[in-house]
Amino acid sequence: MNSFSGKKVLVIGGSRGIGAAIVRRFTSAGATVVFTYSASQEAADAVAKQTGARAARVDSADRDAVIEFVASCGPLDVLVVNAGVVVFGDPATIATDAVDRLFTVNIHSPYFAAVEASKRMPDYGRILIIGSANGDTVPFVGLTAYAMSKSAVQGLARGLARDLGPRGITVNVIQPGPTDTDMNPAGGPMEQMMLAGLSIKRYGKAEEIAAMALFLAGPEAGYVTGSIQSMDGGMSG
Repeated sequence: MNSFSGKKVLVIGGSRGIGAAIVRRFTSAGATVVFTYSASQEAADAVAKQTGARAARVDSADRDAVIEFVASCGPLDVLVVNAGVVVFGDPATIATDAVDRLFTVNIHSPYFAAVEASKRMPDYGRILIIGSANGDTVPFVGLTAYAMSKSAVQGLARGLARDLGPRGITVNVIQPGPTDTDMNPAGGPMEQMMLAGLSIKRYGKAEEIAAMALFLAGPEAGYVTGSIQSMDGGMSG
């Protein structure tokens, strides 16, 4: 029997890469899925057509838009916050506006989306945040702001897990390492640098991250909360 039949899932950032794999995984498991996208309308339309999920354009850098959209979805059984941006460079020279946007998308948006969803979420619901192995380790220069943002969501998960624990709602972070997506493809210019720090010498697959998301959202993971699940090929080991 399909354990997600009748369940309502919202994926913030579901048009490409890991987010799209998560949308596919939950729809194939019988869930009713809504996902957001910011700029990739063509990709979003393709995922929606392929899966039957509903796509909605929402800018994760717009706090009020995120809150309003999550509220409009009504009670959710599962919220997955996947949207994120990356900014690399010398912290002394990176544009302050770029750093502000990074923090807004990577920290503020997960916080407000999770809190808003929790207001209507039934007991024993699930909140998942897709973080990064860089929340635990910074293997090369230029990652200060990004790593800071990914460490911040660890505190969000641990704190919100405490706040929502009495209702049986779990809150967890999945931390991928190098993953084969459009943003950082296997075989791309960063591959050798990425693989050098891994125990398993390959990129991860978006489908592997999606499988972990499905498990953490399921009934077997009801005792897992406030946890940081690393899926990084040993990068942070």
